[in-house]
Amino acid sequence: MLSRWMSGSSRNLDREYNCTVRLLDDSEYTCTIQRDAKGQYLFDLLCHHLNLLEKDYFGIRFVDPDKQRHWLEFTKSVVKQMRAQPPFTMCFRVKFYPTDPAALKEEITRYLVFLQIKRDLYHGRLLCKTSDAALLAAYILQAEIGDYDPGKHPEGYSSKFQFFPKHSEKLERKIAEIHKSELSGQTPATSELNFLRKAQTLETYGVDPHPCKDVSGNAAFLAFTPFGFVVLQGNKRVHFIKWNEVTKMKFEGKTFYLYVSQKEEKKIVLTYFAPTPEACKHLWKCGIENQAFYKLEKSSQVRTVSSSNLFFKGSRFRYSGRVAKEVMESSAKIKREPPEIHRAGLVPSRSCPSITHGPRLSSVPRTRRRAVHISIMEGLESLRDSAHSTPVRSASHGDAFVPPGRGGRAESSERVAVIADESYSPADSVLPTPVAEHSLELMLLSRQLNGAPCSIEEEKESEAGTPSAAEAEEPGELRALCLGAGGRGGTRAEQVNKFVLSVLRLLLVTVGLLFVLLLLLIVLTESDLDTAFFRDIRQTPEFEQFHYQYFCPLRRWFACKVRAVVSLLIDT
Repeated sequence: MLSRWMSGSSRNLDREYNCTVRLLDDSEYTCTIQRDAKGQYLFDLLCHHLNLLEKDYFGIRFVDPDKQRHWLEFTKSVVKQMRAQPPFTMCFRVKFYPTDPAALKEEITRYLVFLQIKRDLYHGRLLCKTSDAALLAAYILQAEIGDYDPGKHPEGYSSKFQFFPKHSEKLERKIAEIHKSELSGQTPATSELNFLRKAQTLETYGVDPHPCKDVSGNAAFLAFTPFGFVVLQGNKRVHFIKWNEVTKMKFEGKTFYLYVSQKEEKKIVLTYFAPTPEACKHLWKCGIENQAFYKLEKSSQVRTVSSSNLFFKGSRFRYSGRVAKEVMESSAKIKREPPEIHRAGLVPSRSCPSITHGPRLSSVPRTRRRAVHISIMEGLESLRDSAHSTPVRSASHGDAFVPPGRGGRAESSERVAVIADESYSPADSVLPTPVAEHSLELMLLSRQLNGAPCSIEEEKESEAGTPSAAEAEEPGELRALCLGAGGRGGTRAEQVNKFVLSVLRLLLVTVGLLFVLLLLLIVLTESDLDTAFFRDIRQTPEFEQFHYQYFCPLRRWFACKVRAVVSLLIDT
């Protein structure tokens, strides 16, 4: 019986699990891992397969059974993190976007970052003006099909490629014009490098949005970039805070707090609400990792961070990798022959059909295009997200890229309920973001609170100092925004309750510590235990002085009072 149990236990320990990792070019890498294999082992296998040395910018992402996204932690067991039945499916993605992608040492690294940003552009996470969008798409076209050839590329050839969630005929013509006249002779590596240099200048470069709501209930997206913390509402950036201004991040349940210290000792607290506590914890961990990676000088400066400022409450997390400065120094020491790069080319793609022959979506009305001229292209109504908390894939590939109209929201809600784990890619969802239409004064106030630049028209509007009709109609929204920016979100009663709970926790912890110290003191002074630990303490001069000058008199006084009380009770 014992031998059978031991053999069964050994089989469980030696059990192998199949893992499939989807790469940035939509190919798949399959391997087997042991039950106790750490995330670092799987990541090293993958980087060896890719011949990648500058690997600190990348990570492995997976989705748990509750459809919550996670980054695989390299110091923990893969099997314990997955919380799902094997075989496991994960995705290889850029986790930390390079501050200057052109400064990457090796072409293979630049190519992988190029693939990631191309995905961001396609899924609507990289927003830009129409002119910039045309140039970026032309760089992709040049990198994938080479120079323009009238024999191979007939009129309208750019319409066979889809670079964005939606684009117009005018944009297609602009892409083809740039490809024909401006990019001739560029090699794939040169086009990819120029693409990275252009993408780096955009406000939403490196944005991996987390859906949240602000204190006034408006939909927002929080993101961490190489340069700081950003908040997006609709397709506009309403907050930008540099990493050196972020002093602390914490979460409680579904509430995420960002503590900011700006110039002239101005301190604010931004408060946002995630869809679930798990999504909020994921947001907090991503923030901790990004701040450590981009802000610190050395990995030795990394400290364990708690989600709460009380002693034993909340989650604890520690970033375990190298920081950006160390990665750049290590990259400069790489000396090897450049590895061969197998570019994707014109092959079928599941989730990024910019390299496939797909239908072009029709353009939207001109009036709507004028209303959203800041979009990535004419007709893009809102930022589209990778859906950290609710990753969803449509049943058909073609429908996944058609944004639902206003009249078809009920049909859209039914379609997004279809989850396909087998074919799902974490960066593959194209979900519309609810656009909160704010007045000019509301947007101006949010930008002023966070140091964002205002346009000339906005500055004139702010200097006038006269309340507008929109302000009169929406005082609650303005007040809520001010409270959110100043860290006073929520009602007065909620603030009082939180303060009282914090004080009670502090008192309980203090009483507990005093009780433990009292027990230790009694053991030291009254027991006959002769262990080395107690003996060393008893032999110190400080303890002997305390014992004879303070403790013995206190004990005699206390014994006298007890005898007096006992005699009084006997007499009565």
